[in-house]
Amino acid sequence: MPLPPDNDLYIDTQNALIDLVEQHLAGTPWIAIDTEFIRERSYRARLCLIQIATPERVGCIDPLSLSDLTPLREVFMNPHINKVLHASHQDLEILYQVFGEVPTPVFDTQVAAALLGQGEQIGYGRLVSEVLGVELDKNHARTDWAQRPLEPVQIRYAADDVRYLGEIYLRQKDTLKARDRLSWLDEDFARLSDPASYIIDPMSQWKRLRGIQRLQGVSLCAAQELAAWREIQASKADRPRKWILPDDPLLDIARRMPETENQLARIRGLPSKTLERHGKALLECVQRARSRPPAECPEPSRRPVLNPHQEALADMLMAALRIEAERHDIGVAMLATRSEIERLAYGENDLPILRGWRKRLAGETLCALRRGERALRYHEGRIEIE
Repeated sequence: MPLPPDNDLYIDTQNALIDLVEQHLAGTPWIAIDTEFIRERSYRARLCLIQIATPERVGCIDPLSLSDLTPLREVFMNPHINKVLHASHQDLEILYQVFGEVPTPVFDTQVAAALLGQGEQIGYGRLVSEVLGVELDKNHARTDWAQRPLEPVQIRYAADDVRYLGEIYLRQKDTLKARDRLSWLDEDFARLSDPASYIIDPMSQWKRLRGIQRLQGVSLCAAQELAAWREIQASKADRPRKWILPDDPLLDIARRMPETENQLARIRGLPSKTLERHGKALLECVQRARSRPPAECPEPSRRPVLNPHQEALADMLMAALRIEAERHDIGVAMLATRSEIERLAYGENDLPILRGWRKRLAGETLCALRRGERALRYHEGRIEIE
């Protein structure tokens, strides 16, 4: 059962951290982890609190008061201790920045919830409510975690983010074992522990721009150059990307391809200080885009246009997907969208349905149908996969 808050620990000295590690963390079979951070005014998240729960203890570690978090490294990287998180990507990214390594092995209760049919990308509070019947206090969701001292109610709120995580993990694990599905999550969890998942490629940041699908050709090249330049500048200055150059003027520069500072100055929404400090660099980005061969320009991701046979194949794959979802007692939306199935019918292979547990549950069957190795038939009032 979840631990009561009476004996929660607040760790803000090196000796207390060492005692926590030696007395409560070393040798435990699992630890639940969450973090609190702020990043509104910086490029990198500023770690403000690490919450940890074991079967016997809940503790909140204050990294702003500690000079050395090294005692945690051996615990976080211990292959015999399972690290349990919910919606873990941001937490693992921050811990990777702090330790230079990603904690391993990990178990993400949000990922497990999707496989168990508990909801796609379900929030922690809702999962706690549905599984344990506990309603969490959300009055401190907008707390400035960098302010000190933290009030007891804030610490209690933060501790609750791991207090119930272990119980959910144990229940999910038992259910997955009973359904012989625990190993289905290995690929997903291995990807979460892969450092490559947290390394940012500046030349890929154009994909995050809203409205990028309206650009093509050399303008798309320019957007790629500008987004990469912005990423590098934001990282060097440790400032949010949009403080360096907002999305709208970035896209407008890419669309209009200015050649002079006077033309650049006519870009709507471009801050005068940005023009003054970085005008030359922005024009150089545009010039590099003009100089690139057309074959080197990126292609935006667009919904494929299917021919009649591919449309029919997509319909067949959707029918098979519904059959597999019903057979495994999981919602169709947990497995794939119609758009994803159309891409599969079009011939694409880099799709979520072909990775991790989704591949095992349905993706392999859909690929066999696409190759003609399996088929659908109508038998005794039902459609079946032969």
